Amino acid sequence: MSLWSKDLTTRTMLKSFAVVLFLLMVLVASPAEAKVRRYLEGNASDVNPALAGPAHDLGGGGTDVDPAIQWMIDQVRGCTNCATKVDVVVIRASGDDGYNAPILAMNGVDSVETLAITSRQDANKADVVDTVRNAEVIFFTGGDQCEYARNFKKTGIETAVESVYARGGGIGGTSAGTMIQSDFVYNACSDTVETEDALEDPYEDISFTDNFFNWANLKGTIADTHFGARDRMGRTMTFIARLIRDGLSDSALGIAVDEETSVVVDKNGLARVMGKGPGYFILGDHMPEVCEPQTPLTFSNYKIWRVGSDSTFDLKNRPTRGYYLRSVNKGRMNGNPYER
Repeated sequence: MSLWSKDLTTRTMLKSFAVVLFLLMVLVASPAEAKVRRYLEGNASDVNPALAGPAHDLGGGGTDVDPAIQWMIDQVRGCTNCATKVDVVVIRASGDDGYNAPILAMNGVDSVETLAITSRQDANKADVVDTVRNAEVIFFTGGDQCEYARNFKKTGIETAVESVYARGGGIGGTSAGTMIQSDFVYNACSDTVETEDALEDPYEDISFTDNFFNWANLKGTIADTHFGARDRMGRTMTFIARLIRDGLSDSALGIAVDEETSVVVDKNGLARVMGKGPGYFILGDHMPEVCEPQTPLTFSNYKIWRVGSDSTFDLKNRPTRGYYLRSVNKGRMNGNPYER
């Protein structure tokens, strides 16, 4: 072989190697396309019944209150013992099909499909949106409400969930899945804040998402979960003060749910506490005295209703009695906020 031929062969091999190396670099630099994970149990066909809701199940985290999920299903069906069946879609940002079997075993459930959705791109896919739109009950699992807010707001998923509600369907969730249901959402996109730090500085690591889901009976609310177990009364008070101070609302009602507890809401706005309980409804209805960055919170006379299991609170026509008052002065509460 001549020197020229050897040189040509070498150059060809080098070019081929360069092309392969370039392709490998592109593959490494480009993240793999996200893919929705689907888990379906039950009948794959849509049932499409007339619906009698809307209804909500707001779970506080920890062990789910199965009777509350069943209540939501029955509210949507318009009956407790009848032949009407519904399709349920479980939405989550991570995890697998853990909800499928227990929900499929409930009365009136024709199918359960879990969708694990991890990106806005997936939240706009036509087949995913159609699956959600064709359901009668939607349930958001716990996890990270920031991921829900970032990935679902102003997407096809949001529109599809709202269409289920408009048809009289059920929209529920637990933990983070509950927190995204309220009118204002503490999104935890910076970091998770707890009571002591929130009361000391009402602005550090606290941000909100609004104009996400807008449910008729949850206007002016902000939800919090894992409530008593993680001593979150002070942070909910801080959220309320911030919403008023920042001009987002003239008043704000916290819906605070303990673990192993649900607050269910019917189409007339009547909320009922189910499970281990209790639930708390915390109202701020005036401007806080002091709510500034790097300054402890001062806010007088929060109205607090402590509602025990199987008792009710009318969200549409809020009560004017039955509450007790608690105040925060320079980041300190003036008494036990969990008891009258």
